[in-house]
Amino acid sequence: MSDDDLVSKYAAEALASMKLEAKKRIDDSTDKEEENRLRSLSLVEVIESEQIIPALLSRLNEVRAALDGHGGGIQLTSYEILDSAKKSLNIVLDLTGACLSCGAAPGTLEGVKADLESDDEISSVKFSSVLLDSFDELGREFILAHGKVEFVD
Repeated sequence: MSDDDLVSKYAAEALASMKLEAKKRIDDSTDKEEENRLRSLSLVEVIESEQIIPALLSRLNEVRAALDGHGGGIQLTSYEILDSAKKSLNIVLDLTGACLSCGAAPGTLEGVKADLESDDEISSVKFSSVLLDSFDELGREFILAHGKVEFVD
C-alpha cells in the first residue's frame, strides 16, 4: 500500500467517524418525529411561516451538528419563488449566534449550501453580504477566496 493509499484510507475512516458522530449528536438533540414532519413540509408552502427555519434546519446533515453544538443558526433574509412547472426557491441566508466570525464559517457556509441545494425545492442558496461585516479583514478575504459560496446584497 502506497503512502497516498494509506492517507486516503485514514481520511475515509475519519470522515465516516465524523459523520457518525454528527448523526448521533443530531439524534440526541432533536425529536425524530418532529424532524420527519419538518422534512415532509413543502418549503414553498411554509416560506412565510415560522416553520421555515426549522424546516430548513431539518434538511441539514453534518453541518447541523456544528450549528446546534456551537450555538449558531441560520436566518432567512430573502427568497424568490421561481415560476416553472415545479416551483422552487432561490434563498438568501445569514448565519446567527456563535457562527458569526467563527474560523470555521467557510466550511459551515459550504455545508449549509450543499445540504440545502440537494433539496428538490431549492434551486440556489446564497448568503447575505452583511455576514461579511462580522469578520475582520483577513477573515473576509479568506471567505471570499476560499468559501465556494456567493454573497449578495
